[in-house]
Amino acid sequence: MKLDMTGGCMPVLVLMAAVLTVTGAVPVTRLRGALPDARGCHIAQFKSLSPQELQAFKRAKDALEESLLLKDCKCHSRLLPRTWDLRQLQVRERPVALEAELALTLKVLEAAADADSALVDVLDQPLHTLHHILSQLRACIQPQPTAGPRPRGRLHHWLHWLQEAPEKESPGCLEASVTFNLFRLLTRDLKCVASGDLCV
Repeated sequence: MKLDMTGGCMPVLVLMAAVLTVTGAVPVTRLRGALPDARGCHIAQFKSLSPQELQAFKRAKDALEESLLLKDCKCHSRLLPRTWDLRQLQVRERPVALEAELALTLKVLEAAADADSALVDVLDQPLHTLHHILSQLRACIQPQPTAGPRPRGRLHHWLHWLQEAPEKESPGCLEASVTFNLFRLLTRDLKCVASGDLCV
C-alpha cells in the first residue's frame, strides 16, 4: 500500500536527515584524504547495494508506510532546502552531508522500532546495514579541531537547516519523511558519495 503524498503524515518534500549528536549539535568534520581512495576509507563499496539488501529495505519501507497510515498527523512545512543536491557540494563536503542524513535516518527508524513492536523484525536488517554504512563513512571523516574552520556556504546552510528540523517537526512527520526519502538516500546520495569526483 502506498501513502498519499498530498496529506496525512507525508510532508510535501523529501527529508534529507539531520545529524544529531549526544548534545544535539552538528559535528564539524573534515575528510581524511581524498575520497574514495584514502587509507582506511572503503565507502566506494557502496556504489550499489545487493538485490537482497534492497529488497530488505523495500519490505521495511512498505511496513513503515502501513504503520504511518494509522497515524493522524499533519505535515505541511518544508524540512529540506529546495536546492538540496549533493552534487552542488564540493567532493570533500558531500560525506559530511551524507553522515547527517544517515544519522537521523537511523535515529528515526530506531525510534519507530522501539515504539511499534511490529516493526522490529522488518527493520532489523536495514538498521544493521545502515549502521555498517555509517561506520564505514565515518572512517573517511575525522573531527575538526574546535579552533579549525567550520563549514561555510551551502553546506553550513544545509546543516543548520537540518539541525533545526527535528525541533520543528513531530516524530510522526520525521518518520514519514525518512520513510519517503529512504531509497533516495540509498540509490542517489550514497552512490554519489561512493563515486567521489565521478559524481557530477
